[in-house]
Amino acid sequence: MRKLIYGMNLTLDGYIAAPGDDIGWSVPSDELFQFWSDRLQATDLSLYGRKLWQTMSSYWPTGDQQPGATPAEAEFARRWRDMSKVVFSSTIGEVDWNTRLVTGDAVAEIARLKAEDGGPMDIGGATLAAAAMRAGLIDEYVLATAPVLVGGGTPFFTALDDWVNLNLLETRTLPCGVILTRYETRR
Repeated sequence: MRKLIYGMNLTLDGYIAAPGDDIGWSVPSDELFQFWSDRLQATDLSLYGRKLWQTMSSYWPTGDQQPGATPAEAEFARRWRDMSKVVFSSTIGEVDWNTRLVTGDAVAEIARLKAEDGGPMDIGGATLAAAAMRAGLIDEYVLATAPVLVGGGTPFFTALDDWVNLNLLETRTLPCGVILTRYETRR
């Protein structure tokens, strides 16, 4: 059985995007890029909701070719482009870059993928992750908490039907002030 990990950058007050889907508050450092790049390398499959997919696919396929791209950004772009991905959407017609499109029941497909043999899967996108959280499918949470308050927007965590008890696995502070924390779901 695969492990399902939900991780994203978020604000100290718990938002992955400020109102209007503004992510301008998130200015990643080389250390943060390296952290996420290392996570990509350790991931077998990434699962995306439509909005996050559109954000990622609008930049990272050529992120290593952008003027001023740092070595950490270039490495992240190459790993992202080459890894296997699944996008869950009923409104997108096609996807590229080692990606498969799923238009049906996301929770059922995530449960099916999780039951397969293989390495860890990452899930990204608030709406998709919320459905997986409510279904009890997420095994680990990875938070890269930025020292900024935005007061509203898209929350990292959704409303849940039941509590989810967690065990702290790791906490680390990056030189840029971002605090990395990892928690596993206590089952």
